[in-house]
Amino acid sequence: MEILWFCIVAFMLCMYVILDGFDLGAGVLHIAVAKDNDERRLVLGAIGPFWDGNEVWLLAAGGTLYFAFPLLYASSFSGFYLPLMIVLWLLILRGLGIELRHQVDHPMWRSFWDATFSFGSTLLSVFLGAALGNVVRGVPLRQDGYFFEPLWTSFTVQPDAGILDWFTVVMGLVGLSTLAVHGGNYLAMKTSGEVQRRARAGARTWSWGVLVTSIGAAVSAFAIRPGLAANYSEHPWGYVFPLIGAAGLVGVFYFNRKSDDVKAFLSSTAFIAGMLSSTAFGLFPYVLPASTEERFGLTVYNTATQSYGLGVGIVWWTVGILIALGYFTYLFRSFRGKVTVRKEGY
Repeated sequence: MEILWFCIVAFMLCMYVILDGFDLGAGVLHIAVAKDNDERRLVLGAIGPFWDGNEVWLLAAGGTLYFAFPLLYASSFSGFYLPLMIVLWLLILRGLGIELRHQVDHPMWRSFWDATFSFGSTLLSVFLGAALGNVVRGVPLRQDGYFFEPLWTSFTVQPDAGILDWFTVVMGLVGLSTLAVHGGNYLAMKTSGEVQRRARAGARTWSWGVLVTSIGAAVSAFAIRPGLAANYSEHPWGYVFPLIGAAGLVGVFYFNRKSDDVKAFLSSTAFIAGMLSSTAFGLFPYVLPASTEERFGLTVYNTATQSYGLGVGIVWWTVGILIALGYFTYLFRSFRGKVTVRKEGY
C-alpha cells in the first residue's frame, strides 16, 4: 500500500509540473514572444482558462502527502520553510500579474505587471528545479527525522549545504529551460502569426539548454548519489522511464523543425514525465534522502501512515481524482483550438 501511495504522490506532482509547467513556460517567454499589448493579451488568453486550475494539482499533492506520509510532510515543510515561502510569494506575484494588468488602461501599468508575471514565472521555474535537486542530493536530516536548510552556505555539495549549491543551481537551470520549451510549444500550438513564430523559435533555442543542462545534471546526480543506479541494475524494466524522456526530447527537436506544434507539445510532456519518473524510480524507497547519514533518510516505509488509513484513503482519492480528471477533460475540450484577442478579458 505504501508503494501505491508513493506512485500516487509522484503522479500528482508530475501532473502539476506538466500542466502548470506550460503556464510557467508561457510566463518565461511572455515578454520575448509578445511585443505589444494585443500579443500579450493573446499569450495570457492562451493560459487564462487553465492557470489557476492547474495550480490545484500542487495543493492536492500537498494534501495527499499530508495524509499518506505525515512525517515526510512535517519534515519537509519545516526544513524547506524559507523556500516554500518564496514559492508562495512567487505564485502570488504570477496571479497578480495576470489578473491586475487589465484593470487600468495605462501602458506603464500593463508593463509593470507583465514584468512581474514574467519575473515570477522565471524564478518559480528555477526554484522548482532546485527543489528536485535538493531531493536528489539529500538534505541534512537528523536522527529525529527533521532538518533545516538556509538558502545557501558555500555553494558546494556537502552534508550541511543550503538550498542552493552548484548542483541545485544546475537543476534549477534544467527546470527553467524545460518549462520554457514546454511553454513555447504550448503557445505555438495555441496561437498563430508572429506570436506562434516567436514561440517556436523560443522553444527551439531553449531546447539546446535542456539538452546541455540535462546531461550535466544527470552526470552530476550519479556522481553525487551513486545509489541512484541501484534500482536500475536490480530492475532493468525501469529503463523505460529515461527512454521515454529521451524520446520526448528527440521529438521536441524533430517536431519543432517540422512545425508540428501539437506533437512537439506532447513530446515535451513525455520528456517531463519520463525524467520525473526516472528520478522517482532511482530514489525509491527514499522520499527524502539524508546528506548526513544514509540511515536517517526518510522512506516510503518509515513515513507512511497506518495501513487502515491508507486503505480507506484510496477509496476517497479514487472518487476525487475521477472528478478532477473529468473536470480537466471538459475544460480542455471546451477551450481547444487557437486563441484570439477579444474585446473583453485578458
